[in-house]
Amino acid sequence: MTTLKKMIRKYMSKITMMVSALILLCVLLIQLSNEQNRARDTAASMFQQMEQVLTENQADLKRVKNDYTETCLHNAEVVASIIQERPSVLNDMVNLREIAKIVEVDEIHIFNEKGCIYTGTHPEYYGLTVYDGEQIGFFKPLLSDKSLRLCQDIAPNTAEGKKIQYAALWSDNGKFIVQVGMEQDSVKRATEKNELSYIFSLLRVNVGAEFYALDATTGKVVGSSVTNDVGKTTQEAGIDFEKVKKDADGFHARVNGKICFCIFSEVEGNYIGYVVTTEELYQRTPSTILIFMLALALTAIILVAAVTRHMNRYVVKGINTINESLRVITEGDLDASVDVQTSAEFSELSNYINEMVKSLLANTKKISYVLNKGNMYIGVYEYNLKAKKVRFTEYIPKILHMEEEMLEKLSSDYGLFQEYMNKLRQNRVVDEENIYRLEGNEDVFIKLDEVIQNNEIFGVMMDVTEEIAKRREIEEERDRDLLTGLYNRRGIERNLEALLKHQAKLGLGALVMIDADGLKGINDTYGHEKGDIYLKKIASIINGYGLSGTVCGRLGGDEFVLFLYDCDSEEELASVIKTLEHIRETTMVRLLDGVIVPLRFSYGYSTLEEADGYEALLKLADERMYENKRNRKSTVR
Repeated sequence: MTTLKKMIRKYMSKITMMVSALILLCVLLIQLSNEQNRARDTAASMFQQMEQVLTENQADLKRVKNDYTETCLHNAEVVASIIQERPSVLNDMVNLREIAKIVEVDEIHIFNEKGCIYTGTHPEYYGLTVYDGEQIGFFKPLLSDKSLRLCQDIAPNTAEGKKIQYAALWSDNGKFIVQVGMEQDSVKRATEKNELSYIFSLLRVNVGAEFYALDATTGKVVGSSVTNDVGKTTQEAGIDFEKVKKDADGFHARVNGKICFCIFSEVEGNYIGYVVTTEELYQRTPSTILIFMLALALTAIILVAAVTRHMNRYVVKGINTINESLRVITEGDLDASVDVQTSAEFSELSNYINEMVKSLLANTKKISYVLNKGNMYIGVYEYNLKAKKVRFTEYIPKILHMEEEMLEKLSSDYGLFQEYMNKLRQNRVVDEENIYRLEGNEDVFIKLDEVIQNNEIFGVMMDVTEEIAKRREIEEERDRDLLTGLYNRRGIERNLEALLKHQAKLGLGALVMIDADGLKGINDTYGHEKGDIYLKKIASIINGYGLSGTVCGRLGGDEFVLFLYDCDSEEELASVIKTLEHIRETTMVRLLDGVIVPLRFSYGYSTLEEADGYEALLKLADERMYENKRNRKSTVR
C-alpha cells in the first residue's frame, strides 16, 4: 500500500506555488518597508517642527508671565498707596470696588497683621487666613518679613477654585497687607499655544494621520489631534507603551478601531507620536502587488487544481470519513469505531483512535479507584458541548446529596447539568475562592474547580464543609479580644478593610476612636483587675451602640474603635456620635462594693467622606481623639 507521504511528495514536486508565493512575499515586504521609511521621514520632519514651535512658544509664555507679574505687583502698590492716603475706604466696599475698577484689577483683599482678610471687594472671602489653603498659604512669608513683594503664578483660589493670579505686599506704614487678583487672559492665550493639541492642529496636513503626546512617566495621553483620546491610558487608546519607549523605528497597533503604524520620539519630556492608518500608509501597495499577482495567478490555478484533485481522492475523503466517525464518538457513542484504509497512515491512525476510545471508557473507573485508594473523596465530571451525555465518578451524587433519579436526568443532558451548576455558583461563599453553598442545604460547602478547553469541560468538586467550619472557628477565636469579647486589632482591621473595599456602598458613616481616661489611676489605686472592669464597661457600651451597621473592637490597652455605617442622614450620624458625650457624663462604674467611679473617655471621629481606606480614617480619628483629650484636660484645669 502506497504511503501518504510518498503520494504528497510525488505531486507536490510539480507545484511551483511556493516559489511564486515567495516572490510575491519579497515584493510585498520591500514595498511595505519603503512605505514605512517614508512615514519615518515624515514623522522626523514633524517632530523637528514641533520642537521649534514649542521652543518659540515657551519663550513667548515666559515673557508674558514676567510682564504680568510686574503689572500685578505695581497694581498692588498703587492700591496700597491709595488706601494709606484714604484709610476711610477700608470700610467702604463701594469705594474699594471703584478703586479696583480704576486700577484695573479684579479683586482687592486687605489682610490684618495676623494674615486674616478683614475687608475687600469680595465679602465672601472675609475671615480667610494664610493658613486656610495651599493657594492662599503662598503669602504666609509676608507675616515674618514686611519687605517682601510676592506674586503668585496663576492658580485656583482657595474660596472658589477660580483660576487667577494674586500679588501681595505690605502698605508703607506696615499696618495692613494689600492683595490684588487679576485674571490673565494674555497668559491663558500664551499657555494655550503651548498645548500639544493646539500645535497638532497647526502641523496636521494628512487626514489619515493623527498625533499623540504621552506622558513619559505614566504613559497617559496628555495631548492628541483626536480630542476624545486625551486623558486616556495608552492601553485604552490601543497603544503599547513599552513599544513606544523601545521601538523608535515604529510599530503597528490598533488605534481607535483601525490598524495603524506608530512612530514615537521623546520631545520636551513627552513621547510625541505620528500615527498613520495602514490604509493611508500602504495605499500604493495594492496596485504594485496586483501586477505580480496576475502573473502568478494562472500558474497557481493550474497547479492547485491538479494537486487538489489528487488530495480529494486520497486524503480529503479519508479525513471526512474519520471526522464523521469522531463526531459520532464525541456525541456519546463510544462503541463506534474508525476504519479508513485509503493509505497506510490512515489505517494506522484508525487503529490508534479505536484504542484511545477503549481507554476513555475505562477512565472514569480508574479515577474513582485511584482517589478511593488515597482516601480522597473527590468527585469528577466531564462532558463535551457537542455531545449530550455527562460522565461522573461515583462520588458526585454523594457530594451533591443527589437522588439517583436526578443524577440520571442530569447525566443524560449537559444543558440541564449546566443549569444545575449555574444555580450552585449563585450561592458563592463570600471571601472564599470557588466555594459554594449547596442549594437546599445551606450547611454544606462545596469546592468546585472547572476547566474549559475548546469544547471540553472537566470539573472537580469536593465537600469542604468540615474544613470551612474548622477554619472559621479558628479565625473567630483569633480575631476576638479575650478580655472584652470585642474584635481585637487583627479582627477589626480584617473586617473594616473588607467593608471599605466597597466604601461607596456603605452610605454615611464614621470611624470613632475611643481612649479610656484615668485607667492608669484606677490600676494604681485599685489594681489591674478593677481596671479590667473599667475597660469591660466601655466595651459593653460600644458593643450595643449606634446603628444597625456597626463594627466595634479593642485595638489594645485602653484604645477602642467604633465603626458606624449605613446611616440615613448626616443629622442621624451626628446625633449617634453626640450621644457618646451624654454616656460619658452620666455613666458610673462599680469597681467594688462602696467604690463607684465615673466612666470617662476621650473620643474623636472621621467620616467616610473625609478619608479613603481604613488607615486614613483611623489616623484622622486618632488625631481628633487626642485633640479631644487635650481640650478636656485643659477644661478640667
